[in-house]
Amino acid sequence: MEISKKKIVYKIGKPLRKYLTQFDREQKVPLSYTDLTRFTSRVSQKDRYGKDTLWDSVYYSNDDMVEIYDGLKRIYAFLKIGGDLSVTEHLFIDRIDLCVYGNTKPFRVRVVNRINDNYDYFYVKVADASRIYGLELEHILSPNNISYIVDGDTLIEDHIVGIPGDMFIKQYLKLMSLNRIRLAKEFVKFNERCFIRLLGDMHSSNYVIEMTPDFEEFHYRIRAIDFDQQCYEGQKWVYLPQFFKQNNELINIVKDVLSEESIQQYQFEERAMMASRLRANKYRIKGLWDAVIRDTIAPQDHVEKLKNELAKHYNDPDFLKCKQMGAIIRTSLYRLLKDTRVRKK
Repeated sequence: MEISKKKIVYKIGKPLRKYLTQFDREQKVPLSYTDLTRFTSRVSQKDRYGKDTLWDSVYYSNDDMVEIYDGLKRIYAFLKIGGDLSVTEHLFIDRIDLCVYGNTKPFRVRVVNRINDNYDYFYVKVADASRIYGLELEHILSPNNISYIVDGDTLIEDHIVGIPGDMFIKQYLKLMSLNRIRLAKEFVKFNERCFIRLLGDMHSSNYVIEMTPDFEEFHYRIRAIDFDQQCYEGQKWVYLPQFFKQNNELINIVKDVLSEESIQQYQFEERAMMASRLRANKYRIKGLWDAVIRDTIAPQDHVEKLKNELAKHYNDPDFLKCKQMGAIIRTSLYRLLKDTRVRKK
């Protein structure tokens, strides 16, 4: 199964803007996305095997380059350490790349520390309301903290470190040191997180896998890196990574090493953790719900289709009452809270 149509980009409305200001996500930065589009030339990037990466390195006139590079260093300071500009003295902008296939054509900025040659990345994108709701839900509901800044129609995102999912599947699944049971457990939990919070399109190019040494084994964590399809599509399957053919090798490992009882146990564990995070962030999630319930982040035919599919899936008529996509995600999370309370009893 594949998503065939390009997603609509939704501007940030007043309710979401209010939320972003309240929780310090809205900050003034020295450059906008539009400033980075003033490049004069670009060159296609190839990987080590000569294959097109679908990223182009972009170049600016000398006058623009001084202004843009200085602004990007300042943005990096805002993103990383709250605007302390003293750290920018030993940093330089090594490269700016443009993604030629993404929905909003994001820029990727490579920042290098001239003292030790260590490098880092961040992204400059067109601000899309769906994506921002996805970033916030990831920050609240997942084990991962998310760092980003919004200024007007510009979105600045921190780089999420990990092995790209497609690369992991090609190069790491055959390693003797791979703990297939731990990896399968994490995929089940990732699948559950995506479905409950309605994050779609999680094929292997849209997530990374962290590998952390743990005594004699490795611990795995799957992290989403693309949030454009947050509660946007109308088909239920889009929100279940298990239905993307690019994930088939991971799915086969789950089938090989986990029993049905183990899969259910890990699903229950993940729901309990998500419910716990919801309760711990009740004021933040209430602010987010107040915004999303008044927002338009998907076509109405997607809303109608998804609410009917979820009502059937859960046998829950509450979904049929939803008139906006925001109401559907709120109903899904309310259901999570109710289910975990029942299980505790």
